[in-house]
Amino acid sequence: MSYTINPDREKPWNGLPELPIEENYYRDLDILEQLGESKAAIAKLQGRSVAIPNQAILINTISLQEAKASSEIENIFTTDDELYKAFSDDPANLKQGAPKEILYYRESLWKGHRYLRETGSFDIKYFELIYRTITGLNDGIRKPFAQTHIRQGGSGPNAGKTVYTPPRGEGIIESKMENFIQFMNDDTLFPIDPLLKMAIGHLQFEAIHPFRDGNGRTGRIFNINFLTQKGLLDFPILFLSKYILQNKESYYAYLAGVTQRAAWKDWILFMLKAVENTSIDTFHKINDILSVKDAILHVLEKETEISRPDSLVEAIFTQPFTKVKHLTDKKLYAENTARQYLNRLHEMGICERREINGGHYYLNLELYRILAS
Repeated sequence: MSYTINPDREKPWNGLPELPIEENYYRDLDILEQLGESKAAIAKLQGRSVAIPNQAILINTISLQEAKASSEIENIFTTDDELYKAFSDDPANLKQGAPKEILYYRESLWKGHRYLRETGSFDIKYFELIYRTITGLNDGIRKPFAQTHIRQGGSGPNAGKTVYTPPRGEGIIESKMENFIQFMNDDTLFPIDPLLKMAIGHLQFEAIHPFRDGNGRTGRIFNINFLTQKGLLDFPILFLSKYILQNKESYYAYLAGVTQRAAWKDWILFMLKAVENTSIDTFHKINDILSVKDAILHVLEKETEISRPDSLVEAIFTQPFTKVKHLTDKKLYAENTARQYLNRLHEMGICERREINGGHYYLNLELYRILAS
């Protein structure tokens, strides 16, 4: 179908077209060429990740960085140190703040992953689950006539101006969500490559803007959950938000380009490029992590009398900050032995011992470097 544009940014776009968009975009040579590059990159990432014996290394480290980058897009900032410390502690004891909000994102990512494993398809309950976990709110789809406007951020001359007003009205949001969900789920009626579906679906979700808060983060979690649900990845480990964060102005410009000029091609190419770049980046991060992990294990086996060095190395690569409690909870070592071994890693320059608020944390320096690069 022909895609109409939003004629008045100040008025609700109740005329937001239903999916699918016109088929010309699915046959565009530039899009098909980029689609091939993106599919090859994510397949390479999937092939590398399944060969890793301890998936927790990826599950904890990569998804934590994804959560941090996605939250920064919404101007929720924290340092790596604050985030890693928060992750290594009991989340239930965290005070409200940026680290906790980022951990909410990570929790949402995994709740969504498990939900889809159990149900097999997207539904409104999935999106409400993600939204509620991210925000800590208990409501659902925004009220029919609530005044919602997307405004220009920053401090320039257009700051505060309305750039888009999402649809609203009795049953309108629900109807558009129903069409969107059917498009994402039904591969018989809509036989479109999953990477194209993800790109189109992400924009449609953001245009519907179904919740009063957290739509951007919910939409980015949906991206990754969709890729795993369609079998392109086994686990939600794609660091997709990093590319969006690095190209934040383009991300919002291309979103607006669709609503204002029906510029779907630019948007689709942007999202496909994001998949390609972040797949390559994540692939290299995995290789770097495994290479350093093997090198450290070799040194411990050769130069120390540490018992079960492979278990110790697995533990310190599961998350950047390790505590004695992590090793004792896993029943790897007794408390005194765990402390002795971690202090030995500090002496060897493998970990850096830090005292924070009276607690002792051991930072894996190489893992920290790789994740920050």
